[in-house]
Amino acid sequence: MKKKALFIINPVSGGKKKDRVPELIKKTLDNTLFEPTIVFTNGALHASELARDAVNKYEYLVAVGGDGTVNEIASAIVGSDTVIGIIPFGSGNGLSRFLGIPMALTKAIKTLNEQRVVVIDSAQLNGQWFFNMAGMGFDAHISEVFSHDKTRGFSAYIKSAFSEIAKYKSQTYHLEIDGVKYEREAFMLSFANSSQYGNNAHVSPNASVQDGLIDVCIIKPFPLYRFPEMGIRMITKTAHLSKYVEIIRGKNILVKRSQDAPVHLDGEPQLLGTSVEINVVPRSLKIIAGTMFKDKK
Repeated sequence: MKKKALFIINPVSGGKKKDRVPELIKKTLDNTLFEPTIVFTNGALHASELARDAVNKYEYLVAVGGDGTVNEIASAIVGSDTVIGIIPFGSGNGLSRFLGIPMALTKAIKTLNEQRVVVIDSAQLNGQWFFNMAGMGFDAHISEVFSHDKTRGFSAYIKSAFSEIAKYKSQTYHLEIDGVKYEREAFMLSFANSSQYGNNAHVSPNASVQDGLIDVCIIKPFPLYRFPEMGIRMITKTAHLSKYVEIIRGKNILVKRSQDAPVHLDGEPQLLGTSVEINVVPRSLKIIAGTMFKDKK
């Protein structure tokens, strides 16, 4: 029996046109396995609304967009038997890359045909879900700046980062990770379920989406001239070897700071106050992975 699959396309993600996507889905998807329905979102949170309505009606929900679109859909189905698939179309595509999903459109659709379903961890920050990465500090600040930029894509994100870094100030954070207390001055804190932000920039190269833990990545203040070095370390998967990076794994994480500032969940910024609590929900999301995916458990 064919499985019903709802494709939810975000027309603005990644600054890339999606006009050809419905035709390629119909052409490439195995019609002996799937009965596809294709819809486009018309604004923020519409993907989440469509996903909630689709639970128990479709076996598969496929996010055609970036990590933010994936987050909206996954948040609606986490803990259920519904499976999420991804056709990556965002600026970074962090979770897709980590799961070995091809960036090429046709190859990504063919990955759906293979139906390689894995079960991964999810996490909540102040009750809101994230599946790839959440953060406080500089990366959250850049996510906020980038959200107001009419130009999408990786180059626009990098431009925002370089324009903001010289004037950004680090903060002191009070952390409690599985009952152990820490105080750290940090340029940013990243809460990593997978290893990378996106674009193969790995902040925590040994992170796992199946170990029941979040990697708390503390990026300490560093001289501005070493900013390119930090970027190279992320691309070469050696960030964890830097003296400016400390990684502590945990299941229950509390963070307090003196000033409110943006927090991002899978790249989407918001203000959540001076205190955040993060909890892991192990093995709670069914997702299609690429054939090259092999988690570091």
